[in-house]
Amino acid sequence: MAISDISSFQKVLDSGNSRGWTREINNDFGSKFAIETPGVAGGGDLAPATTKTFGEFLQDSISQVNNLQVEANTAMEKIASGESQNLHETLLAVEKADIAFKTMNQVRSKVIDAYKEIMRMQI
Repeated sequence: MAISDISSFQKVLDSGNSRGWTREINNDFGSKFAIETPGVAGGGDLAPATTKTFGEFLQDSISQVNNLQVEANTAMEKIASGESQNLHETLLAVEKADIAFKTMNQVRSKVIDAYKEIMRMQI
């Protein structure tokens, strides 16, 4: 099944029951594996740090990659229709989307490798 947008990606995730799996992981290990994002400097003060579960962090990251791909597609459509003449910004958007997707794919591979390694462990 080809993934063309976030809804088709969601169908792939739903078919593997990943929602239930991540919900189960978050309930069992949410506090142990919570990801803390540092505060952001602004006006000399640090904003309070926020804590996200692994599932939330993963969902946000996938959403950001999807947004970059949508922006790249929009930029390519504008170039093709003649609405925009700025080829440099279009190529930059396409390259950003490509790098983000490749990075997400590498993270996916590492997570799968880690899962396989855990499954091979003897208890």
